[in-house]
Amino acid sequence: MPGVTVHHPLNPDSEIEMRMLSRATGMQRLGVSHATVPPGKESLIYHSHTAEEEFMYVLSGNGLLRAGDEETAIGPGDFMGFATPSIPHTVRNSGTEPLIYLVGGENKELEQASFPDQGKRLFRSTNESVIVDERDLKNLFDE
Repeated sequence: MPGVTVHHPLNPDSEIEMRMLSRATGMQRLGVSHATVPPGKESLIYHSHTAEEEFMYVLSGNGLLRAGDEETAIGPGDFMGFATPSIPHTVRNSGTEPLIYLVGGENKELEQASFPDQGKRLFRSTNESVIVDERDLKNLFDE
């Protein structure tokens, strides 16, 4: 299956080639992809999820997992799981070879994700995705 190269619009260091395995088999509630991050690049963006659990399993290569306030070296055989609400996380390829891993998670109708380094939040439904500045968010019942 051909891969699709993705660059996260809020992270200039992001470059990841995705092969969406679960979509190719017709799965709708669980997303599983084969991901490849070139040396020196980051997967997507430092983010956290409110509703959808996520996992990663490293097949080959080396990288750094940034999760919360810690960075941890990762390599083949390492499994990372992010229960909800998740701590912010991202992966960077710190090696000289491609970092290849399986990534997956739930595919819910509604999701909210935070991008703490940018002060932004994503609201996603089945039909649209909206990114807003967190400083513009107001509690419905605050006066």
